[in-house]
Amino acid sequence: MAKILPFKAVRPTRDKVSLIASRSYQSYTPEERDSRMDYNPYSFLHIVNPGYKYHKEISGEERYKLVRNRYLEFKEEEIFIQDETPCFYVYKIVNREKESFCGIIAAASAEDYENDIIKKHEDTLTDRETTFKEYLKTVGFNAEPVLLTYPDNTIITKVIENVMKERSEYEFTTTYRDTHYLWKVDNKENIEHIQSAFAEMQTIYIADGHHRSASSYLLAKDLGAENPNDLGTEPYNYFMSYLIPESDLKIYEFNRLVKDLNGLSKEEFLIRLDEWFRIENRGIEVYKPSKPHHYSMYLDGDFYSLYLRKTIYEFKDALDELDAQILFKTVLDPILGVKDLRIDNRIEYSHGKNDIVYVKSKVDQGDFQVGFGLYPASVDQMKKIADQGLKMPPKSTYIEPKLRSGITIYEF
Repeated sequence: MAKILPFKAVRPTRDKVSLIASRSYQSYTPEERDSRMDYNPYSFLHIVNPGYKYHKEISGEERYKLVRNRYLEFKEEEIFIQDETPCFYVYKIVNREKESFCGIIAAASAEDYENDIIKKHEDTLTDRETTFKEYLKTVGFNAEPVLLTYPDNTIITKVIENVMKERSEYEFTTTYRDTHYLWKVDNKENIEHIQSAFAEMQTIYIADGHHRSASSYLLAKDLGAENPNDLGTEPYNYFMSYLIPESDLKIYEFNRLVKDLNGLSKEEFLIRLDEWFRIENRGIEVYKPSKPHHYSMYLDGDFYSLYLRKTIYEFKDALDELDAQILFKTVLDPILGVKDLRIDNRIEYSHGKNDIVYVKSKVDQGDFQVGFGLYPASVDQMKKIADQGLKMPPKSTYIEPKLRSGITIYEF
């Protein structure tokens, strides 16, 4: 039984939403961030990068307090407003490829996260969890929803379709040519339909935002322990989420680039690969895998196709069937000596939207010696791994949609 609540979002006024909305802070280079803040006084980046105002890099608790100050300034200047009653928010994104993503922004339960009603498929790093928890505790708000996915549901779909017949509260296009729409759902009957539909779901799944959800759970534990009158219904016991149906989720692969062959010659490396794969040299023909357990490899100016020898490799569980895990167990760890995918600086990742030609270019430039192209994981694979309590290797999935920060803000 998933607990999903409406909330009173703090959000930009309609005339400024396109100026405020930003990508996640980490996705910008320092030069890009400065450029946007130089010419746009309304960018949400001014809030999350308060050191810009003082021409100084600021970190830790000092930065968190200044983030809080900048946020309050935006509210005081009425750049942000807050809805008077709790609402759900229908949010739709149409990207430049004309792919459409549509779901509901709502508050999800930290207790559901603890009880595995909200299921996870990726490992998180304790340091990152704790750091972001402390950030949330100081700033008092969350501006970037966790992406959750649920089985397609006719009741929720019907409510969304009816809501979208009205004029949207927001409609704007970014420089990435993605068009964003938002509708408020404040009708009591629609709210009840949405809540009851989610209440009948035994599980929902984290698609993107494992560290953010983990940090929100830790925050709920901290603030609950500090509050002797905690009822479990306080805003800090929930976290902002964007819930979309499984059919709307788009999963891309993360390709792998490795800087060296671990002391092996090209010929020795290929011989070692032959134990696990049927190998075909395709020369300059660009090869991209078209099914699971097939891989593309670019090495020394040639593309190769690698087909897993299934009579050799043993599938013990859902994780063993994941292409990223297979590559780690057969190549990256035993042959190339990459033991820890989270910290080894010999490996880098390129999401599938960059395509395999990007991998080729990085190898040709001499930055890396070999590149591997993978077939993307499916939603069913992600769910099976989560259901079995297993965790994918880092950078196994690149999931869309990617949300903008600062469009809806959840206070606690």
